[in-house]
Amino acid sequence: MSTETGPRPAARGRETATTTGALRAVRPVPTSTYRLQLHAGFTADDAAAIMPYLARLGVGHVFCSPVLQAAPGSTHGYDVVDHDRISAEIGGEEALRRLADAAHAHGIGLIVDVVPNHMAIPTPIWHNRALWSVLREGPRSPYAEWFDVDLDGELSLLVPVLGRPIGAVLADGEITVGEEQVPQADGTMRTEPVVRYYDHVLPLAAGTEHLGLADLLDRQWYRLAYWKVADDELDYRRFFDVDTLAAVRVELPGVFDATHQTLLRLQGEGVIDGYRIDHPDGLSDPRGYLRDLERATGGAWTVVEKILEGEEQLPGDFPCAGTTGYDALWRVGGLFHDPHGVIGLTHLWQRRTGDPRPFEEVAEESTDLIISTSLWAEIERLITLIHRICQEDIRLRDTTRRNIQKVVLALLGAMDRYRAYIVPGEPASGAERAVIEQAAARARARLGEDEDLVTTLETVVALVCGDEVGSAGRTRSLERDEVVVRFAQTCGPVHAKGLEDTAFYRYTRFLAVNEVGADPDRIGVEADELHDHALSMTRTRPDAMTTLSTHDTKRSEDVRARLAVLTEQPMEWALVVQDLDRATAAHRGDRVDGAIELLLWQTLAACWELPGSAAAPLSAERLEGYLLKAMREAKSRTTWTEQDPEYEQQVLTLGRTALHSPEVAEILTDWTRRTAAAQRSVILGQKLVQLTMPGVPDVYQGNESVDLSLVDPDNRRPVDHAAHATRLARMIDGAGPDGLGDEKLWLTHRALVLRRERPELFQGREAAYHPLASTTGHAVAFGRASGDGPIEAVTVVTRLAHGLAQRGGWGESWISLPPGRWRDLLGGAEVEGGQLALSALLDDWPVALLVRAGGRGEAR
Repeated sequence: MSTETGPRPAARGRETATTTGALRAVRPVPTSTYRLQLHAGFTADDAAAIMPYLARLGVGHVFCSPVLQAAPGSTHGYDVVDHDRISAEIGGEEALRRLADAAHAHGIGLIVDVVPNHMAIPTPIWHNRALWSVLREGPRSPYAEWFDVDLDGELSLLVPVLGRPIGAVLADGEITVGEEQVPQADGTMRTEPVVRYYDHVLPLAAGTEHLGLADLLDRQWYRLAYWKVADDELDYRRFFDVDTLAAVRVELPGVFDATHQTLLRLQGEGVIDGYRIDHPDGLSDPRGYLRDLERATGGAWTVVEKILEGEEQLPGDFPCAGTTGYDALWRVGGLFHDPHGVIGLTHLWQRRTGDPRPFEEVAEESTDLIISTSLWAEIERLITLIHRICQEDIRLRDTTRRNIQKVVLALLGAMDRYRAYIVPGEPASGAERAVIEQAAARARARLGEDEDLVTTLETVVALVCGDEVGSAGRTRSLERDEVVVRFAQTCGPVHAKGLEDTAFYRYTRFLAVNEVGADPDRIGVEADELHDHALSMTRTRPDAMTTLSTHDTKRSEDVRARLAVLTEQPMEWALVVQDLDRATAAHRGDRVDGAIELLLWQTLAACWELPGSAAAPLSAERLEGYLLKAMREAKSRTTWTEQDPEYEQQVLTLGRTALHSPEVAEILTDWTRRTAAAQRSVILGQKLVQLTMPGVPDVYQGNESVDLSLVDPDNRRPVDHAAHATRLARMIDGAGPDGLGDEKLWLTHRALVLRRERPELFQGREAAYHPLASTTGHAVAFGRASGDGPIEAVTVVTRLAHGLAQRGGWGESWISLPPGRWRDLLGGAEVEGGQLALSALLDDWPVALLVRAGGRGEAR
């Protein structure tokens, strides 16, 4: 963009008038973010109305779900249909400006979610004017290059919306031709000839409207098809396996400009302050996209929704602040898991399910299922491309399609992360090449010693890495470049759908680690591991986001926190399961399996009424919606497309009966009572660690207090911000917290205000992180400082509280604090530095947030 219309430099804060007439700078890097889900039921004006509360809470920036125009009825915004307009459902551009004004007036910045990978295929399609144009005009459309599909002839774009095979639909007259008033870009309406199939409306190519119906359909730039055809023959790239989200080619400069111009204009006008990028791994070149974005935004604070697996690191040459924080989520949560409980939980799992397999085998089976079903169209496209390359090169011509298929399936299934970052025409780095080579080694073990398969694997790996293979000098061509890109873009959907959306719902041993970015085999994180991660963040990505709950997490942070106690009491939990089983035996159908039972019992235990939490109780409607999703995502006995009504009804009956059973209530209430102290310790402990460790902490809407939500759409339920505001005001006015919900709200407030008042302790590479010593593994502590200066803030949390209680409490254990007098921002007590008895520090709260008494660190 030109400098006249481009955004302001991101290195400076902006001074804005507050409601009291003072000036407060909106910092270019957030001190924290607060996620809001905008939709018709919670508009930008509704968000503007809660800015006084969020400012009082201590929020640095508001982080909004996508604000561009989405498909009709969207409740999340990731199904964008028009990049030129702010969503009418949230109030349009004027409402977004009012939100920005209200936020800025309170010193709060505005972060927006960007969806560069895909657009929606709405019903009717004319809501997406770009796609409507492509379907009507084919390669002559000004949007012909926008979508990831080859418009090289008739029948180019599959539209799989028919409820039955097209022959039957035609025979019954369900498809008709008529006229429709179609809205235009300028706001006017134009009458156009269309094809109708119930609610679906499609355009007609010019000059075809007078043909007979069968001939007319044959002459369009799309192919109407039975919905089941999509898995085998879909010819456009999607978001994962969602047929109604078509991929967009933002790697093309014109497409990038057109799809980002509205947001960049608003940034340039001071409305928007930063960005969160949705699913960059779906793009052909994520690094190239981020470079384009950095140039266009002037380096505005940007984080990417990149799922890092295990010890994977975000490439250092990605120009962004870092990830959205799933890498912090599993480490912080794992700090409160006892790895010694794994054996007991595994024995329970095996007894209840009769399945002795490790998670690795369940994941492999799940991935194979995804590869052979819902993602087969993408994989078939990749296989066809590689086979065509081999057929065109005499030195590769004897590479058979069947062997290519076996190798591609094995290699995709062997990838241990979303993708490697290899760019056509650029030498693959050692680290990225190693990702492919390690996957190849795993694939080779699965393929066996067949010489032809080994040779084919070597060929495919070379093509995927962009190496010379076949005839001398054969490294670059349009098709070879496409293999590099297509393989990378296919890895992510295979990995996500195979693991997160299938295996995680099958292997229900311990649900707290069945989470985005986590690993069901990884239970327990030692304090030193967390410290190492925090120190690494200060060196590499100090202003990346950290999170505990998002709109995509399988369950909220507090649900996972309440489950942590299972790792400390696996035998006791096994007895609870036995009692629950006995209490509901009369209502359990013969088809209910052990895996779904364990999921049900853990869900009920983690969502059961928690006294003092102020969290909404789990209703039958919410539980049934969650169980249906869990069963169908597992794909073991029922799926979204091929339901087993009898199995589903038996599971739902068990869930409904358990929720209303007095005996079950007695069992779970007793379990909650016995574990409440340990649950409290985890809920408060993980939140305080996240809010004070390196990075920019995000608070998902409502999770400043205890929130017991399950996977979407449950976690998008309305939040009672007014109630939170009233409770916070009462505590600020001097009342003590009334229960755990208040304690978490107070903790969040004190930590966020401290970050806002003392950003030098938490932001950038100059904000130092110092692990602090204690004499027990049940306490974890660290200090924050500015550069080489003294420690000014200290976090102390209790971990594995049940085990601590069994040992008789803190006893003689102590922590080493820096010298000086310290004030606890949570309970208000003051203590002297040096060797401090933990029993004195953590007598009331299981956590402490200390600042130097009388210093600037005493948050207001």
